[in-house]
Amino acid sequence: MFDVVAPEHENLIRLDPADTPAFPGEPAGFHLIDTTMMYAPKSGGVKRYLLAKRAWLTKRRPDIRHTLVVPGARTQAESDGVVTIAATRLPFGDGYRMPASLTKWETVIRMLEPDIIEAGDVFVPGHAALEAGEALGVPVVGFCHTDAATLAALHFGEWAEAPTFNFWAQAYQRFDHVVAPSQHMANRLMEAGVERMSVQQLGVDTELFHPSRGDRGKLLKRLGLHPDTRLLVFAGRPAREKNIDSMVAAVERLGAPYKLLLIGAGKDVGFSPNVICLDYERDPVKLAGMIASCDACLHANENEIFGLVVLEALAAGLPVVGPSKGGVSELIDETVGQRARNVEPAGLAEAIEALFARDLGELSAAARRRVEQRHGWDTTFEGLTRLYTRLRGEAVARAPLALTA
Repeated sequence: MFDVVAPEHENLIRLDPADTPAFPGEPAGFHLIDTTMMYAPKSGGVKRYLLAKRAWLTKRRPDIRHTLVVPGARTQAESDGVVTIAATRLPFGDGYRMPASLTKWETVIRMLEPDIIEAGDVFVPGHAALEAGEALGVPVVGFCHTDAATLAALHFGEWAEAPTFNFWAQAYQRFDHVVAPSQHMANRLMEAGVERMSVQQLGVDTELFHPSRGDRGKLLKRLGLHPDTRLLVFAGRPAREKNIDSMVAAVERLGAPYKLLLIGAGKDVGFSPNVICLDYERDPVKLAGMIASCDACLHANENEIFGLVVLEALAAGLPVVGPSKGGVSELIDETVGQRARNVEPAGLAEAIEALFARDLGELSAAARRRVEQRHGWDTTFEGLTRLYTRLRGEAVARAPLALTA
């Protein structure tokens, strides 16, 4: 369900089911385009969100035609409704590509004739979506998956934050509506002057990520670990903002019997007897099984926009140790995990010990219940389709006025 972010903002759209009126003459079906540069063979939460949306729409809303417009090696339409636009592959970018031609991107989107567009970034795809939406007279939603200013400061230094924030703010102010996956992100958008905005948390496949997929003994044997091991897990990209070094240092600080399993995130981690690094796992069933076979999940990014792996861990019955700030802190509390006082190694180590001093069986059951009650993909995509229908209806209602103006 969409939440009201700031009631004092009179232009903020409320998106509860009770106030999503039907628009006379608005057909049930429409053509939705999702476009983003954050789509690659090893990409993370954005791609998982888009693929989950695609599967949900196919099953639950076949009247909605869904097209993905994403970077690729060449410009072509694939058979499954994915359109790729040629973009240069980034060096050391795990398969990510950098779109360069705004004109090419906009032309492709316009040729596809969408009724509504969702942009997952504010770079070339996002700006092309805005230009195409204006030319076609269709609404454009910006889904804010990334805090570009915070990332710029982390990677380039504090000097880069202000100009990046200004660019980011100006872009999001142009969208017909902006969706934030957490209150943390919504607060940043409000700082940027964005008013037509709502919060919609992401979800998780509760059948795929399930405690029943776990086989702790088998995983420990595969990894050569003692049955008494306390095994923490993190799955994700080896990105600097994930704060992998702090997680590694925390487990090294604790020593035996604690071990940290990094799935896809350990590329740059040096040897440590307390850390096991596995490659990125493309098979979602195998990934779900590995996560469910661990004892707890560890997350150390206090600027995380949301933290999809946290939901996947909770769904698998794992309690989570995570930061007390950012999007992750909105997903966990003392009922389902342990918030760390900070994400320095000492703070994380303290929280890990506190978690394992508690009843892990009780926490595991509570974690699974939390996801079942709050975080299924149905909640996310029902909310988004209500938003799309509302915005599309408003656009249709405005169209006759535009013709007579």
